[in-house]
Amino acid sequence: MIFYFLTLLLAFFSRKIFLDCLGAEFIGLTGTLGNILGYLNLAELGITACIGYFLFKPLQSNNRQEIQDILSLLGYLYNWIGCIILAGGALISLFFPFIFSKAELGLGIIYFAYYSFLGSSLIGYFINYRQILLTADQKNYLVAIYFQSANILKIILQIFLAYTYQNLYIWVGVEFLFGIIGCIILNWKINQEYPWLNVDKSRGKVLLKQYPEIITKTKQVFIHKIKDFVLVKSDELFIFLFVSLKMVAYYGNYMIVISKLISLFSAITGSVGASVGNLVAEGDKAKMMKVFWEFTTIQHTIAAILSFSLYSFIEPFIAHWLGPEYIMDRWILVLLIIYIYITNSRTSVDSFNYAHGLYADVWSAWAELIINVSITIIAGLKWGIIGILLGKIISLLAIVVLWKPYYLFTSGFKESVYIYWKGVIRNYGISIFAFALSTYLIRFIPFNPYQSLWEWALYAAIGMTIFLTIELGATLLFAKGAKDSLSRIKNIRKK
Repeated sequence: MIFYFLTLLLAFFSRKIFLDCLGAEFIGLTGTLGNILGYLNLAELGITACIGYFLFKPLQSNNRQEIQDILSLLGYLYNWIGCIILAGGALISLFFPFIFSKAELGLGIIYFAYYSFLGSSLIGYFINYRQILLTADQKNYLVAIYFQSANILKIILQIFLAYTYQNLYIWVGVEFLFGIIGCIILNWKINQEYPWLNVDKSRGKVLLKQYPEIITKTKQVFIHKIKDFVLVKSDELFIFLFVSLKMVAYYGNYMIVISKLISLFSAITGSVGASVGNLVAEGDKAKMMKVFWEFTTIQHTIAAILSFSLYSFIEPFIAHWLGPEYIMDRWILVLLIIYIYITNSRTSVDSFNYAHGLYADVWSAWAELIINVSITIIAGLKWGIIGILLGKIISLLAIVVLWKPYYLFTSGFKESVYIYWKGVIRNYGISIFAFALSTYLIRFIPFNPYQSLWEWALYAAIGMTIFLTIELGATLLFAKGAKDSLSRIKNIRKK
């Protein structure tokens, strides 16, 4: 949490410095290049998700030989994937004169930034692949601590150099340098935590025959991974194609605020995925259902808090932080709120599907992808960012809200999905009630959030107090699993 707040302050301060000193065009470029590299990373095929799933049982039983075998297989596969990404990255770069023909920046900085980011990405495939062991072993906090330390130093150095020299090449060079530093630190920590770990990539081909189910699961996950990327990661690329590179930066400003708020809660619940995997490996169904409802209620509450805080306070914050000219259309914000609520409230269902290894519904991934891309292209050309968000939301409603819970309950829990809707409808009702009532009540707060940053802080503090009182009160009274969550927190405090 300490690292979260440190990086939060640095993120907002650095964004302002980078926009002023390096320009919105360059910031938009970094976001666009990141999304292009994201497409290349699809070559990863979802192997990491599969390996994580297969590590849960050997970690629970402390089967060190099996852990070493699985990581050796991962290293072997990642070597091939890294080579494919390198070749694909070089091929795509040949088309940059056409892709960035309208960009004001020169091709020199575009190529330098691209290959620096590509090099940082390849480090994960050739060297940092063992990191998955920390995640599956519920020690991802170690990764966060060491990476966040390096990240804080990197941002401080980039701020100083951007303000002093206003040189784009220096900024990119520092970004690449700290990618290497982070790699060195992470591998040192893994060696400390697991001194017995001996990974042998040369055995990968033999081990592939020993674990054929990994390939089966990978084929299933690959389709889901393509869909997730298009839905979650391609915003800036679509905005670049349908609107402009400058609007990529404007949209990115909002997403920085949103991502930092989401990260705040991820700092608390971030390790739950691995915990759920270990819970499912135990096989206690009654305990699984109990934890599922606790987790579901927590995630809906988090989604409601995120939605209300962003809807009520982000626009005056943007005005103070960057200037009123960076505030986008109100409908963009409304659609972002709907999208954020759905994606954050879905986490419990996704975590339990993942822990059960339920990836066979590849048709749903294709359906979500087709719905999303079709609506995005049609509506995006007509309405820009609003159309892009509509595509994301409609596809989520059809698959994530309706299908995924059905798949989990019928194939994972072996229960009727009616049980899910009977419980979750309360969460939706509580969130809508708290949002509507709080939005009405904060109109009477005697502060103008646009007047000054101080008045915005007071307005936000009072507004969140009103919302939390209503939301948490209604949740404890009506939401399934809320009282169990409260008891769990009390027991933790006693310990």
